[in-house]
Amino acid sequence: MNKKIKSVFVCSECGFESAKWNGICPSCNQGNTMIEEIRDTSISKTKNKSASQIFTSSNITQVSMNSIDINEETRYFTNIKELDRVFGGGIVKGSLSLLGGTPGIGKSTLLLQICKYLDNNLKILYVSGEESKRQIKMRASRLEINNNNLFLMTETNINLIISEAEFTKPDILIIDSIQTMSNPDSSSFPGSVTQVKECANFLLKLSKSLDITVIIIGHVNKDGAIAGPKVLEHMVDTVLYFEGDNQTSYRILRAVKNRHGSTNEIGVFSMNKNGLGEIENPSELLLSGKPEGVSGICVACVMEGTRPILTEVQALVTPTNFGNPRRMSTGFDYNRMALILAVLEKRAGYYFSSMDAYINIVGGLKLEEPAADLSVAIALVSSLKDIIIGNNFMAFGEIGLAGEIRAVSNCELRIREASRLGFLTCIIPYQNYNSINNKQYYNIKIIGVRNIREAIEYIT
Repeated sequence: MNKKIKSVFVCSECGFESAKWNGICPSCNQGNTMIEEIRDTSISKTKNKSASQIFTSSNITQVSMNSIDINEETRYFTNIKELDRVFGGGIVKGSLSLLGGTPGIGKSTLLLQICKYLDNNLKILYVSGEESKRQIKMRASRLEINNNNLFLMTETNINLIISEAEFTKPDILIIDSIQTMSNPDSSSFPGSVTQVKECANFLLKLSKSLDITVIIIGHVNKDGAIAGPKVLEHMVDTVLYFEGDNQTSYRILRAVKNRHGSTNEIGVFSMNKNGLGEIENPSELLLSGKPEGVSGICVACVMEGTRPILTEVQALVTPTNFGNPRRMSTGFDYNRMALILAVLEKRAGYYFSSMDAYINIVGGLKLEEPAADLSVAIALVSSLKDIIIGNNFMAFGEIGLAGEIRAVSNCELRIREASRLGFLTCIIPYQNYNSINNKQYYNIKIIGVRNIREAIEYIT
């Protein structure tokens, strides 16, 4: 190999560099994360002002913590309620946010729509490394965006982008996407671990030194994680994931990291010809089209931040044709499903050892809260015994290994949401039943159960 060309191996998780490949990264101990990069050491450093030199002249001063006024926090309201909810009440001025999602999910559409509803007095710089100005204009016309303070820039050189932002000082800078940005002072290819880390570091310095709000779009890899080093997610203030199936119109925006708000909130959107529309009542959407007169269906209620969401849990239990029964779940943790099946066999006497079992959460929602355990268990038994549960029936509660139904939080909020949607019967943990005022819910029958046997005896 030419002496001016050298090969290095970089960890995609932490950015550690090594001259040779390692099966396990010596720095973060993650397996199979070392990626080879070819670098040209003959590249001479440019004489132009680089991004790393822009901030050297900024005044660095120390201040007393007691002199800082926390009431000075400024938020930009997008007037998209679902988006503002996920951000924690609006986008914080001077913050650095990362939006990830699969190709075609609607990341660029969402950020372009923000420019439509933001205050017209805010100056926005939209930088794209993937589309031309004409393509962005065509999409903006389709979305009916007419903002005189929206400026476009198609560039991948991070030095030029930083220089332009330093000169124009926009209120909001949007980068689409971080994988297309590159630093010419580095010999790595655009999208490599080194380039992504360096470009994100420059944008971080820009955001904090000039108090510019920066929103970065990031692509995801085949595992569903944002492509690039894991340190990228540690650098930003907010990490958002745009989830959904490209074959359906529903999209879920979820915060997995938020220094300025809760990480439990979600925003629900629907993709249509005019862009992304808000769904302020996702429970009605998720329950629409619920089949009648079919076994193996039970409604669950989970909390997404401060919002109770009702969704349909479907179970299918059929005799297996092989020695080992098949287990599969969509939208529900596989290991949690195996635990519930074991509890049903040991504590309730319902045997699934010769049955294939399938669980599906309708609408693409992922149920991670243990409160969905009871609904899954009832749906499994309903399918096993071919028992039809009424459409106005709901259940929630956590199942322990002893078969007990444990209490969950925000019980009254869940019941109030079920009552509003017209449900007539609700099975809840007995501890929650003793702590609520049953008179408030005169139009819904509430049943408290201590263990899984009591819950199943009610439906059988």
